[in-house]
Amino acid sequence: MANDFRGDPQEFAVVIPVPTFIERGQIHVADKALIDHLDAYSAPRLVEYFDENPCFYRAYAEEAPASAGRKLRSDNAATRALGVTIEAQYTVGEYDILILSAEQSNGLETWLKENGYKIPSGASRVLASYIKQNMKFFVAKVNLVEQSRLGFNYLRPLQVAFESPKFMLPIRLGTVNADGPQELFVYALTRNGRVETTNYRTVQLPTGMEIPVFVKNEFGDFYRSMFSEQVRRHSMSTVFLEYAWDMAWCDPCAADPLSYDELRELGVFWLDEGQSRGTPAQQVFVTRLHVRYDGERFPEDLVFQETADRTNFQGRYVLRHAWTGNDDCPVAREYRRNVRTRQEGEAQALASLTGWDIEDIRQKMDLQGDGAGGDRSWWERLWQN
Repeated sequence: MANDFRGDPQEFAVVIPVPTFIERGQIHVADKALIDHLDAYSAPRLVEYFDENPCFYRAYAEEAPASAGRKLRSDNAATRALGVTIEAQYTVGEYDILILSAEQSNGLETWLKENGYKIPSGASRVLASYIKQNMKFFVAKVNLVEQSRLGFNYLRPLQVAFESPKFMLPIRLGTVNADGPQELFVYALTRNGRVETTNYRTVQLPTGMEIPVFVKNEFGDFYRSMFSEQVRRHSMSTVFLEYAWDMAWCDPCAADPLSYDELRELGVFWLDEGQSRGTPAQQVFVTRLHVRYDGERFPEDLVFQETADRTNFQGRYVLRHAWTGNDDCPVAREYRRNVRTRQEGEAQALASLTGWDIEDIRQKMDLQGDGAGGDRSWWERLWQN
């Protein structure tokens, strides 16, 4: 679990329902670089192609990647009266961890508030559903003394290892305390194939479109707008597949595949111990899911299944740089006539993907000027077809 948090670390806390008791050895603080590497490896990307002189045609391609804790209430009798049991408490790295169980949601909500956790009103309804399933609660807060001693100025990811027949991710509790929709990325590392949700539709992100070259310098804005537009079109009711690939190879690689050691650190327990360390691992399939959600449109937790589908997929967007040379031949003249039609198609594709204004896109592409066809004969520039 890697969290983006803005504010005083003393105010940070997570409350995550878990299906079983968690021992101290099952909790680990991870290196943020592991998540960063996994993100870079699976991120949507740009692919660039450069048109060659059509009089001497040859093709080549170049790939480019996209982007001190409070003291707990010590009155055990009062805690028990609220129906809350502290099953265990640990300090792991810069986090103070509690494993709680509860008999009723109002008591758990009261206990959390009395111990400094900012649980909003109305959380008891969501907590109650987890209590009915006999789930425990993994509660983490930042220990400021330990954070200062360790020297970190950011929150490192938390890892929790456990076995359960429930392949799910609890998201409903977070919606109660949310200020607007939440953004979630799920990276699943599996043996057999890609992961999908069973109680919500899993939809592939649009991919393979040719878009204008200027997007290379605005890829972050493009990606955010494109994702928001897809969320709008699907009424914020779907989970999007952004990447699915065998970790043993990639075509192309936005970043190097993760090594044996990195995957073991991320929790991939089935790797062959005899494999050479530092090399890409076999038998690991990566799925990257992206979802924007709120409590109204996602009233249920995310439930997953591992499939046998090993079809490769990636969010991939194509930039084609026009040839601007002065050589003249019949093929070059035909190329110059066609390049504007192609660029207009790129503008329309970008507008459709992102919802951006088509006229603004055309202006950025200089489709009203000479652009890539500026070396045409003067009579061809008079009468544009």
